[in-house]
Amino acid sequence: MAGIVRKSFDEADETRPFEDGKGRLDLLTSEDGAVGRAVFEPGWQWSKHVKPIAGTDSCQASHVGYVVSGRMKVVMDDGDSVEFGAGDFMRVTPGHDAWVLGDEPCVALDWVGFTDYAMPPPA
Repeated sequence: MAGIVRKSFDEADETRPFEDGKGRLDLLTSEDGAVGRAVFEPGWQWSKHVKPIAGTDSCQASHVGYVVSGRMKVVMDDGDSVEFGAGDFMRVTPGHDAWVLGDEPCVALDWVGFTDYAMPPPA
């Protein structure tokens, strides 16, 4: 076990593209778990660009992360909603849709919910 580990999202262990070229998830893995950096392009919406991959009616991932840049709106299945922007900590439970606001990509880091994000459900 190494005492120090350095990895770069620019050389991610795995990259998962979203539908229609609307962004990607770069994933770094370690013995402590995974951390992801998602780049959501303008026009990205979970229900349009990840739902076809995930096969669920709404996003079923929990997210605990930080918005690096851009803006995103998250709407829970029960109708509660919030907008996140650069510098915001976010915690979102399963059962939501989300989309980019404005014409700037939204970049977010997530320590909890990206391990299985934008992957087909298990067979």
